[in-house]
Amino acid sequence: MNFTEEQVLALAPDESSKKAGRDLANPSKWVSKGFDEHAMWGECQGSGSKPYQTQVDLGNIAFKCSCPSRKFPCKHGLGLLMLHVKQPALFAVAEQPAWVKEWLSKRTETAEKKAEKKEAPVDEAAQAKRAEARQKSVENGIEELLLWMKDIVRNGILTIPEKGPGYFANMAKRMIDAKAPGLAVMVKELGNCGFYNDGWQSDFMDQLGDIYMVIKGFQNKEGLPESLLQDLRSRIGFTQNQDELKEQAGVTDTWLVLGKQVSEEDNITTERNWLYGTQTKHYALVLQFSVRGQGVAISLTPGIALNAELVFFPSTQPLRAIIKTQTATNQAPLVNGFTDWLEVAAAETKRNAIMPLQTIQPFVVENITPVFSEQDWWLADAQNNRVQIPATYKNIYPLLAVSGGRPLTMAVIGGENHYEPLGIWEGDQYVSM
Repeated sequence: MNFTEEQVLALAPDESSKKAGRDLANPSKWVSKGFDEHAMWGECQGSGSKPYQTQVDLGNIAFKCSCPSRKFPCKHGLGLLMLHVKQPALFAVAEQPAWVKEWLSKRTETAEKKAEKKEAPVDEAAQAKRAEARQKSVENGIEELLLWMKDIVRNGILTIPEKGPGYFANMAKRMIDAKAPGLAVMVKELGNCGFYNDGWQSDFMDQLGDIYMVIKGFQNKEGLPESLLQDLRSRIGFTQNQDELKEQAGVTDTWLVLGKQVSEEDNITTERNWLYGTQTKHYALVLQFSVRGQGVAISLTPGIALNAELVFFPSTQPLRAIIKTQTATNQAPLVNGFTDWLEVAAAETKRNAIMPLQTIQPFVVENITPVFSEQDWWLADAQNNRVQIPATYKNIYPLLAVSGGRPLTMAVIGGENHYEPLGIWEGDQYVSM
């Protein structure tokens, strides 16, 4: 797999790892190094007497290192890849050392055990009993949540900011106990709507309305289209078996990774990867979860293009997907996006008519220019229609430096009238922001 320096740095968990990785892209730091079609490896001399053994699975871009770092990938993995990018001639094709063979063998063994588990006979009676118990638990939790919401409306929302975060955290915890983690997330978001910003009341009631729609839709599920019911179940927190999903036919395309968003809570790292099908013009969200320090199954780098088959979760508006098969390509092809914000608004209107719940969505839009007006930053199209960049967006000045006042084809993410840039096309090259 061929990487660029930018793509290697995009794998770094933080800025300090980027700097350390650059420093380690130095031949004098490495006692040995090599690669073959399956892996890349090297021994990096650290402060101790024994070099750190660093290895990269080139098939799925997975890392392992004997250093004590809890970051993933660690600086040694980044340094090894960076050195290969800068000086590939230093790496000779070689036979894998025993420690690399052992690691790859264990990864293969784990994959085989998962396959065997999938093929094992299922106790359908026990499975049905668990599903029934889960359903009852969720229904009881929903009744409690409805009563809590009705109390909010009955008492008025003006005193809500005074209740503090515990008011929402306790109800979110109750939803976790009721096996409705999706509702728990929605309750947490309700408590984070920015009570000291102007207009918080509208945002609060919009989010409260979304929760109510999910609940009432689920309670009145008889007769609903299957795709809409799957959307409601997903919002509540019911999961889809991904092994079963992978057995279905997917969408094959050259998928450009538009951007990556990473968050961490309770030692669980959530990685949101936004993809765009350059031929199908279909957008996709690939979620990956990992325990701190263990890393994700597939490293997706913004700007890289994958020849891949994606299988989408059932939905009225399929967006979330899993990668069934994939290989990498060297360069993303040029893309054609929406011509202006009016086309984006029309697409959102069509989507919201089918599924009216709030959600963020990526879009590729042409001829977009960042402009400053009324003490805020906006994204203007060729007709000077504008949408606002959220005040929390941190990369406005790098964006201005690349734009130089010129209109750009831009990938954005957001909804309604607020969007933030994920990346831009500079000539024929996609640059992640």
